[in-house]
Amino acid sequence: MEVVKALVRFLSYLYHGLLCLILLAISGLAMAAGAHSLHLTMLPEAVAASVYILFFSALFGLATVILAIKGWLRPLFFLWSLVVVILLVKGYLLSGYHFSPGEFKTVLYAIGGSLIALIGAWSQMAAKPSPRRL
Repeated sequence: MEVVKALVRFLSYLYHGLLCLILLAISGLAMAAGAHSLHLTMLPEAVAASVYILFFSALFGLATVILAIKGWLRPLFFLWSLVVVILLVKGYLLSGYHFSPGEFKTVLYAIGGSLIALIGAWSQMAAKPSPRRL
């Protein structure tokens, strides 16, 4: 059972790490191009209205991943994972978002991955910190 928990935790760190890096790349490229907003209709208006909010949110998410891997502030990583699940479900499924052909399957994979990552974030809160090496 411990192996499964460790695997789910690893997948959680990997999912959120890649998500944050992708968001950093998107917002960084938009800032470099001089754009002040992105047209991301699946995000709340406050986040989609500003490239800087998306950029700093991704930095915050990446920081929570790194801190959780180190064993610090693990509940903060769980909260980040929960916010990601809520934003994905609300933005894609509970809003007026219109899917392009073939996009719905990809969105379901993203939501499924975020739910698995949420389970991993939950399990990492109870995990014992690894012994520190000097």
